[in-house]
Formats: sequence, C-alpha cells, structure tokens
Amino acid sequence: MSLALYRKYRPASFAEVVGQEHVTDPLRTALAAGRVNHAYLFSGPRGCGKTSSARILARSLNCEQGPTPDPCGVCASCVALAPEGPGSLDVVELDAASHGGVDDTRELRDRAFYMPSSSRYRVFIIDEAHMVTTQGFNALLKIVEEPPEHLVFVFATTEPEKVLPTIRSRTHHYPFRLIPPAVLRSLLERLCAQEGVQVEPAVFPLVLQAGGGSARDTLSVLDQLLAGAGADGVTYPAAVALLGVTDAALLDEMVDALAAQDGASVFGAVDRLAEAGHDPRRFAADLLQRFRDLMVVQAVPDAVARGIVAASGHEADAMAAQADRLGPATLSRMAEVLHTGLAEMRGTTAPRLALELMCARMLLPEVSAADVAVLQRLERMERRMAIVGDPAGPGAAQVGTAAAPSTGVRPVRPAVEPTVAARTADPDAPRRGDDRAPRSDTGGRDEDGSRPGGGAPTDHHQAQAGPGTPDRGPSGPARRPAARTAAPDLGLPAPPTLSSLDPPAGRPSAAPERPAAPARDADAADRRGAPERPAAERPDRPEGPSQPRQGRPPAPEDQQPAQQPARPAGPPAGPPGRRDPSTVQVSDVRRVWPEVLAAVKRRRRSSQIFLEGATVSAVDGTTLVLAMGSTGMARRVAEASIAGPLREALVEVLGVDWAVRGEARGDAGGRASTSGRGPQGGPRSGGRSGGTEDIPPPDAPPDDAEPDIPDDYDPDDRSGSGGPVRDPVESAIELLTSRLGARPIEQQE
Repeated sequence: MSLALYRKYRPASFAEVVGQEHVTDPLRTALAAGRVNHAYLFSGPRGCGKTSSARILARSLNCEQGPTPDPCGVCASCVALAPEGPGSLDVVELDAASHGGVDDTRELRDRAFYMPSSSRYRVFIIDEAHMVTTQGFNALLKIVEEPPEHLVFVFATTEPEKVLPTIRSRTHHYPFRLIPPAVLRSLLERLCAQEGVQVEPAVFPLVLQAGGGSARDTLSVLDQLLAGAGADGVTYPAAVALLGVTDAALLDEMVDALAAQDGASVFGAVDRLAEAGHDPRRFAADLLQRFRDLMVVQAVPDAVARGIVAASGHEADAMAAQADRLGPATLSRMAEVLHTGLAEMRGTTAPRLALELMCARMLLPEVSAADVAVLQRLERMERRMAIVGDPAGPGAAQVGTAAAPSTGVRPVRPAVEPTVAARTADPDAPRRGDDRAPRSDTGGRDEDGSRPGGGAPTDHHQAQAGPGTPDRGPSGPARRPAARTAAPDLGLPAPPTLSSLDPPAGRPSAAPERPAAPARDADAADRRGAPERPAAERPDRPEGPSQPRQGRPPAPEDQQPAQQPARPAGPPAGPPGRRDPSTVQVSDVRRVWPEVLAAVKRRRRSSQIFLEGATVSAVDGTTLVLAMGSTGMARRVAEASIAGPLREALVEVLGVDWAVRGEARGDAGGRASTSGRGPQGGPRSGGRSGGTEDIPPPDAPPDDAEPDIPDDYDPDDRSGSGGPVRDPVESAIELLTSRLGARPIEQQE
C-alpha cells in the first residue's frame, strides 16, 4: 500500500516547512540562542503545519547536538522522531478531541512529573486543544504555570479563542496561516516531478482551489488525481470531472452571455449545467469567484502576472476581454446578487430554480431600485452608445426611414399633407360650418413652417414662435387617428400618427379666421362635382384639437401638394451613416441585439418573432452568422422576409450593412444556410406567405397592427416615385368606395 503524499512528504525540519516563515524563523532563532519556553501555542487553519511543527520542535529540543534549529537526523532521538519513525517515550501526543476530559488531563499531569527516559526534555503535544473542557484546563493550570525544567507543553488548535485565557496567557503564541497559492503551486510542481507524473498546467489552479490554502488538503487532492492518472498523466478534463468544479469554458460562456444581456444563452448554460449533473451551488460559487477575478483584473491590469489572480495565459487573455466588456458597476451588482443568492440557496430544495432567479436578477437591473442597479443601467447605455456611436452626423436620423442603397430597398417617402388623410377618414370635414375649429394642417409643412410649394411661414407664426412647450388647442372629445386604409403605394401619404396631430412648438392654440377656407371648400366641391351640403343637415361629429390655418392663396394649396410630394426641410438626407465593419465585434452585436430586434419589430413583426430564438454566433467578414434551433429555421434566415428587415435594422443600430446567414446549433460544418438572397425593394403582395415565399418588408414602418392591403393593389404602380401623379382626393374617394363601401353624396340624395 502506497503512503499518502501528505505523510510521505511531511517536513522533518523547520527549513522544510513552506509558507510559514513568520513562525519558523523566530523559532529557529530562539533555538539557536537557547531561549526555550516551557509552553507554546500553535494556532491556525487545519492542514497548515501546526502538528508537524510541534514534532519538529520536539526533535530539535532532543537532538544530541541540540537544542538546535537543524536536527542532525542521525542520532537516536532524531531517528525516533522522524516523520515515519517509531516515536519516543519522552514525546507524548494527546488528541483532546477524544481525551479532553478532566480524568485525561489529570493522568497527563501525573505523568508529567517523571523525568525523561533518554531525552533532554519531556514534550507533551496536545492537539485540538480547544476541545479540552474547562475542568481539564483547570487541572493543567498549575503545572503549566510552574512546570518542571524538563517539561515542555505544545498546544495546537484551530480556535485559540476557546483556550482558557489563563492557559493562553502562559504560552508563546505562534499563529499559522494558509499557504499562498504561488508557494503551494511550486510545492506541487516539485512533488509531481519527484513522483514522475505529468500534470497539465491548467490542473494546478483546480487543485489549489480545492485545497483552499491547506497543504494537507491540497496534497490529498493531488494524491487522488495522481492515483487515477493514465498514461498521459493528469489532464484537465479528467480533473474537472473528478473534482466537480465548473469548467472554465462554461464560466466564459456565462460571463459573455451576461455581458451581452443574452438571456437565451444564460438560461441555456444553466440548462446544460443541470443536464450534466453539476451542483448549482458550486456553479454559483465558481461564478462569484470569476467575478472577483474580473474586478481585480479591472483594478490591477497585471494581476495575473503578480499572482493576485490564478490563471493560465489563455484564461488571462479571456479575463482581460471580459473585464473590458463588463463595467465596474455591472460586476459589482452581479457579484452582490450572487453573494446574496448563495446565502439564500442554503437549505433550498430547488437549487436550480434559485440559480435561474439569480440569473434573471442579473439580467434585469431595471427591476431593482438599488443605486448599483441604476448605475448598471447607465453603464449599459454608455457602452451601447459607444458601440453604435453617431457615424453619420445629422444624416443618421434618417436611418429609420431610409434603407441603405446596398440593400435594394427603396427609401420611404415622407408623408404628404395630412389634410388628404383627414378627408379619407372624414369626407365631410372640409365642408363643415365656419363655427367649427379647423383641423390641424401642420403635417404638410416643412420643419421651417413652410409648405412644399406654398411659400414661407406667415409673419404671425414667426412672431409667436418660441422655444417653449407647445400650447395645445381647445379641448374636446377624444378623436381617433386617421383611419389606416391607405395602401402602401397608391399615391397617398402614410396616415398621420398621434404625434402629428399635436400642435408644433410655438403655434397659437386659438383658431383665427380663415378667409381662404370658403374658397378652398368650394373649389374642392367643384372638383368632386358635389353641391355644398347645408351645415344643419350634416351630423355632428367629435372634433379633436384643432390648429389655425393662416390665409393662403386657395389655388396653390389644392393643386401644389397634389403635384409634388412633401420634402423635409433642409438639404436632402444622404444615405445612412456607415462604419467600418471590421471595428464591430461579435460581442458588440450581442450587446445591442435587443435594439436590433426592436428595430426589426418596427419593420416586420413576424420577422422579429422568428428571430427571437436566434443567437448571435459569429461575424464572418461582412456576414452575420446566427445560430438557430434547426436546419430549416437556419435556412429561412436568408429569405428576404427575414434578412431584409434584419439588414435594415443592422444599418439603423450599428451602421453596418452585412449579409445574414443562419447555422443550426450543433452543426459541425456550420453551413446550415448558404442562400444569401438580399432584401427586395417592392411592397408586399396581399395575403399571408408560406415558409419559403419571399415577402419583402413594407416601405414604411408599420403601426402596432399591420395595415390592410387591398386585393386589387398593383405592386408595379409607382405613381408616388415616378409616372403620372394622381389627385389625392380622387385616390381617397376611390379607396373609400372600394374598401369601405362608401358612396358619393349625390348618389345618396
């Protein structure tokens, strides 16, 4: 039977004791000077050399050349007191854990008065001294206080505060400490070389972590690994499986997922952890240790070189990258959540559930009102803004409304004057009585207050414009937005949103008289060929907040907007800002992936739902690789209905125009999807599509509900971007007649 390593390599002199120089050096000096005390107290954690040092002290005192700090090792006393020697009658060891009663101490006291048989001193080593009862200490008190000249007591304990104070005050107290990792590692490497066993360098940190700074425990763990080593020695996978520690790759995956706020990857790692049979408590403790290492690396960049953080070269590079992706506030809060969760996991019957709740709290700082959670949210915003940046300057604001030229999607036309949409929703609105407040007409104006082709703003507007908060019009019954009946491309503008119905800043809230309004109404009625309907015959309808219209020539107002679409004020916006794709890393994409999905949702809700199960896998040059759940789903990523909105969202959020490719999770070849069809620029055709039909995204960002598209809608009709321009009023009447079953007034009368 082989001897255990901690017994085989037990130190035989103070010079062989490692990591306890603060104790061994004073003892060696005292022995060399002949200043030997009658009682010593060795305290410290278990396995750090207390009992071994007590035996070395007895050997040094009884050596024929002693007292000496370096026993000769050849005399009878040194041979008897060697680590594997038979022992000496003059050196008595007592385990107080089982012999700590008053009767045992009385017997020890009686034996202490006898002279040594063949040695210079009689040495009594009392291990686990804190287990001696109070009555036992009282029995020893007198002899410890005034012992014979040949008697030396050595008390060894892990809890010195439990030793009777009257005993402790009569001893020389030497506190032992845990051995530093660097010292222990050098010891392990030396022992492995002596044993002739090859051990991978990545195994030593695992052994040191399992040993916890105790030399005896560390050697026991190493002994277990050496016993199960094969022809290749001790490998890292075998050590991980045997010791039950968390694999560094799984910790790296979890930290990367938390840094990117990727909930799917976080909970996927927890699921794989549970499927592998690992202890969630141990994983949480290892993850907390990793966060500690990252915080130290942030504070001390060369912590690995200094030995503050135990990591190999590859792990050191990974930790440095992770420390850059996680801010101090984020690391501090996540470590706090883990520390609190570990305390709550004690005694729990569902440790996996507790771990998942901790992961959810780490991913959702907005659910906490703590200051560190607010700091984490601010830190996340700062880092995302640093990733996205503002590469296009003023033109970057048009990213949401204009697609990149390389995507093949034509830009969305700006909204035309909203009076046309108002007529679409309410044909009688222009013919109401003059006592009614007119509708808002601000949607057709440019940002400087002018209309396309309608001249500059009036002096009245310029006089009352100011930087203050816009003053809303008179209150009235709530009015719903304009009906969403306009097709994407019928020459009609997009329906005005609620924000377009609000008055702009600086506009007066009161409705002044409109001298040109009757002429406008009459002109509109003449074009339709319908007579004016008396105000008394028109039913009352709820009116929303109205805005004033200044006097304008009637003819240009009705004709000019219908002949040319409205353009935003200022110089035309160029293509959206781009950035160098090589500067965007996969970690940056994972960090802003929620924003990318939100941008896809604004373009096509079904595409966003499909991409919810995707995970950013890699960036291959100018191609974004997504990991999907199956090969079929990976193949669909390249379809125009998915890739089109996603590429536009990438341009909007990151400023990069990348191709998109899908790969099935676990596909070794990584070629789950090779089709790279780009997005199509045309509008959608009516009806739902199948799984393989190319459906391009809508031209304009849809509202919460997808707009209804007429069955007779012609996708080749490009009247809004070229060809003959249709009258918006005629288009509105045609739309109301075909879709809503409306009839002109003259037919009803």
